[in-house]
Amino acid sequence: MKTTTLWCTMILGACALACDVSDDSARGEDQDVLVAGDDAWDLCEMDDDACIDDFAADPGFSHGRCGVHPTAFEVAAMEADFLYRFAAGPMPSDATPRAAIPVWFHVIRNNSGVGNVTDAQINQQINLLNSTYASAGFSFALAGVDRTNNTSWYGMGASAETQAKKALRKGGKETLNIYTANPGGGLLGWATFPSSYAGNPTYDGVVLLNESLPGGKAAPYNLGMTGVHEVGHWMGLYHTFQGGCAKQGDLVDDTPAEKSAAFGCPEGRNTCPAAGVDPIHNYMDYTDDACMNNFTAGQAARMKAQMTAYR
Repeated sequence: MKTTTLWCTMILGACALACDVSDDSARGEDQDVLVAGDDAWDLCEMDDDACIDDFAADPGFSHGRCGVHPTAFEVAAMEADFLYRFAAGPMPSDATPRAAIPVWFHVIRNNSGVGNVTDAQINQQINLLNSTYASAGFSFALAGVDRTNNTSWYGMGASAETQAKKALRKGGKETLNIYTANPGGGLLGWATFPSSYAGNPTYDGVVLLNESLPGGKAAPYNLGMTGVHEVGHWMGLYHTFQGGCAKQGDLVDDTPAEKSAAFGCPEGRNTCPAAGVDPIHNYMDYTDDACMNNFTAGQAARMKAQMTAYR
């Protein structure tokens, strides 16, 4: 299973740094995304992603949906770096709209041309990103499309992914590079986090199963929500079930705690004792595409802060 690539290698030291953040942080009182004092200690004691343990018994495991599963220590490292950068930089503001995020689509097919994604599907995916992220204050503009026939890259194994991205990636840290292919392992996609860019810029981006785009054949995951979900990671969001029922969870206050990933569309599912039923309609869960319909205000605030700090 794929995990995120971290540029910070001092995982243990970063956890200690996260636990040492002061309670009187200049921005800690107003931001859902910051972790301070006792909350930072809770982050460092947080159990590894609960969904990993639960997947093996889940009938939906054959479609893990997403290959992004940072451990508690990886989260602590990323959050420590984020706190440092965010505290030193300007606050995100709704008064100054961001420019549209440029998007490059890299369509990878096998040597016979199998695995093509049409221009119409790409435009539909861009339109979906614009509609789902509009409430968070983000927009996307297609910068270009290229198509490559390469059977090795088409399977998106670890070395093939590195080779493909090194050859194809365009733009800087502000540019979203999306690679469509046919990865194995039952995964629909994966992405890098914003903090990964500094240490490995060529690896930055999102990988999607080609059939998960609008009009694809990966039902019930063929309405384009995999792209929405993975871009959420690229912009700094964790899964809604990150950390399971632990206090910090996904580090967003207004997403109810969720023990494990939800599949299908299980209305009323409630897996944690904390208030609120599981956020099964959130784009960062694992439910069917037709079940997903929202980001929360806290997630929007976190994305703005992450994008300000890193992109």
